[in-house]
Amino acid sequence: MQTSLGHLGYCTNIHAGESWEAHFAALQQAIPELKKRLSPDAPFGIGLRLSNEASEELEQPENLIQFQHWLADTNCYVFTMNGFPFGGFHDMVVKDHVHTPDWTTEARVEYTKRLFRILSVLLPVDELGNAIQGGVSTSPLSYRYWFEWEQPAARDYILSQTTQNVLEVVSEMVRLHRQTDRLMHLDLEPEPDGVIETADEFIAWFTDYLLPMGIEQLTEEFGMSDTEAETVICEHVRLCYDVCHFAVGYERPADVLDKMKEYGLRIGKIQISAALKAQFPTSSEADREAVRQAFAQFNEPTYLHQVVARTTSDELLRFRDLPDALVAFNENHAEWRSHFHVPIFVNDYGVLQSTQDDIREVLRLQAERRFTNQLEVETYTWGVLPDDLKKDIVDSIDREMKWVIENE
Repeated sequence: MQTSLGHLGYCTNIHAGESWEAHFAALQQAIPELKKRLSPDAPFGIGLRLSNEASEELEQPENLIQFQHWLADTNCYVFTMNGFPFGGFHDMVVKDHVHTPDWTTEARVEYTKRLFRILSVLLPVDELGNAIQGGVSTSPLSYRYWFEWEQPAARDYILSQTTQNVLEVVSEMVRLHRQTDRLMHLDLEPEPDGVIETADEFIAWFTDYLLPMGIEQLTEEFGMSDTEAETVICEHVRLCYDVCHFAVGYERPADVLDKMKEYGLRIGKIQISAALKAQFPTSSEADREAVRQAFAQFNEPTYLHQVVARTTSDELLRFRDLPDALVAFNENHAEWRSHFHVPIFVNDYGVLQSTQDDIREVLRLQAERRFTNQLEVETYTWGVLPDDLKKDIVDSIDREMKWVIENE
């Protein structure tokens, strides 16, 4: 839905169902009630998540037409898509396989191109008759621990190979823009332990790999000048600002935006999400252990819950998953932040807190700078939260969306 900060929706990765039939059934069950509560008199925005299987099925003309009719009948629209999880995302162990297949593979390329073809059909026009822009968020190229990441030659090979595959999708977006007048962008989502993990790594990849390789490809393929090719790349490849992920890495929102602006790079969308955090008290070992045990209550086997610890000397230590941090905990740990998407409307979890303040700051900066027009609530962990936090899914989405609207 249109708000003072841009198009706002929630990501449908919250709903189970890997086939299109199952996922569509979940949308039909949840969205009409949410629209009635949140946007009864205006179009309701959706951040659509499709598995590879569902994308193949939805691209079939009969399914796509049926979905378009349903969107029109319910006064809803799709303005962004989540192309990060390729396969199963619920009721199974996901962990690092959320990156499978990664951007070294043709399967990832074909899946993402298919999402853009679908999005080019679904994107609506605004009140002036102009097609709104739309984005597809995607993985940060791969998972760094699958490779000998500390070896420069191995790192260069992976970055070169993944970039070449990203550029295949850029070419597809250029063709779709010319054919349909839909300007779309691929939004890379840095996350803990991804090949791209921080704003600095995104900028380095963009300037050292994507631009030089992309300018060479686009000038040859489309006859563009170097300047035109650079402009096209910056239009079509952007950063997905997942607030949880950047908060886990202790990156200040204003710093990230300032760096992006300095290099002329753009934010595709904000994913509104919160992580867990806590400072360890210095009062007693018992109090410190109580905080550690509180984190342990969120140790579940489905998703990766990386931890970044800040030490008493302000060093950042990175742990691949919460169990690793629980074992490594010692007197030098001053603060933990854990990649666990918790409800954004809750700030206090006993002795733990959420990174809700980072969301507030990002929304404030969005109001001030308008660095994107797409905002997507993305809490997908309802099924694996501790029992006292599990609530009705429609009520939970409703509370999250209303919290964002109230904090614009």
